Amino acid sequence: MMKTLHIFNPEHDIALAANLANFTAPHAGRQLRADLGFLPALWAKEGDMVLVDNAEYAEKAWRKMVQRVVHQLKPLGSCGEPIGFSGGTHWVPTGNPSVSQGETDAIMPWGWDKALRATLKRCGVADALMPSDEQLEHIRQLSHRRVAARLLAQLQTEGTVGEAFECREAAEVEALLARYGQVVMKAPWSSSGRGLRFLSLERTPFQQQAGWFRNVVERQGSVLVEPYYNKVKDFGMEFSADGKGRIRYEGLSLFHTVNGAYVGNILATERTKHEMLSRYVPAHWLDGIKQNIQERLALGNYEGPFGIDMMIVAGNGGFLLHPCVEINLRRTMGHVALSLTPTDDDIVRVMRIELKDHYTLKINKL
Repeated sequence: MMKTLHIFNPEHDIALAANLANFTAPHAGRQLRADLGFLPALWAKEGDMVLVDNAEYAEKAWRKMVQRVVHQLKPLGSCGEPIGFSGGTHWVPTGNPSVSQGETDAIMPWGWDKALRATLKRCGVADALMPSDEQLEHIRQLSHRRVAARLLAQLQTEGTVGEAFECREAAEVEALLARYGQVVMKAPWSSSGRGLRFLSLERTPFQQQAGWFRNVVERQGSVLVEPYYNKVKDFGMEFSADGKGRIRYEGLSLFHTVNGAYVGNILATERTKHEMLSRYVPAHWLDGIKQNIQERLALGNYEGPFGIDMMIVAGNGGFLLHPCVEINLRRTMGHVALSLTPTDDDIVRVMRIELKDHYTLKINKL
């Protein structure tokens, strides 16, 4: 039976921006990985392995989370596990020789980058199980925000809004600020809540962020600039690609951010999430965007999960749909939420990541 090694590497976005094999994640990223390394057990299959910093800690944290899930969301199956979860996941500590002794047939991380491949290579993982330099560069280029900007232009249809411009000169940004009054500058590669700067003709002129702009252009080649929209609600669509050009829709993700940083996800059935969004926009708008993404987004040989962040904005006396805020070419917290979908349409919960002494995944009533 094929065995997959799963890895939760939430520092992926920062590693992708750094583009270094010898990369040290910030402390918060390392702690998040250590505390929530068990998360892939949510989607792992029977007999799969999950790479963790500490196997004993991962087992205890997993059991605690299973208890919360049983209490809040799902009934138990005959094996005593929540229905839909594997009870046969094996924890593999980082550096364990079993990783390099032929026990792994495939590797499925949160996201692929140079730093992760270098770490696995030091653990003795065979090159054949990991992307080549060319494949890693392909993933990185697909993660550039210009890909999202191009897709955004292709998704414009009834009820949609959104523009994005790639800028390399300060004069280009100043012209866009004069045109729109308020804009957002985005680094081509950055993690959630980072790499964003907001400009306003009245309050935050370009000169206050000119140094940041020059630094990003020097390091990453350009900056993406978008008009500022009056956001009403964050949401997204989760997908997976098969590496042969086909894209499968996985489900809606209704989430909340503060200053661009992830806070939590709604846990509800697909039907309930559709009803929540239909309070703002017609359901057929969402269905049309989903279909257009599946038909128009070209990911080449990329194989794995990805998500597209969207938002509902106020405009024209009502609400409009921004269909592509960014593309996350990796697994997302929306995929985690889909793994915890309730079995009852009447159940609506909130999944949050909270930090006290450690990061914990909490499930609470709405």
